[in-house]
Amino acid sequence: MPKVQTSLRLEEKTFHEAKEILASLGMNFTEAVNIFTAMVVQERGLPFDVKLHHYPAITKDEAKKKVERSIRDITDESGMESKRFFDDLLSG
Repeated sequence: MPKVQTSLRLEEKTFHEAKEILASLGMNFTEAVNIFTAMVVQERGLPFDVKLHHYPAITKDEAKKKVERSIRDITDESGMESKRFFDDLLSG
């Protein structure tokens, strides 16, 4: 099959890191891009999930308070069911 040449614009640091990782896997960057492209064709889309997470945004202080409260609950043995803990942690 004929080949086509293309060019990409990538962050330099990320490109070099990717090349090192790929080399340790025994392949070069071009081979990795060819594999990715073949997977896009095979999957008829991206070969991995692309989705938005619907987690509420909370500040670092809010998260810290929730974790501290959970630690207090564990320490005083009042405890909390894990589902309730994660529901509470992720609630806005």
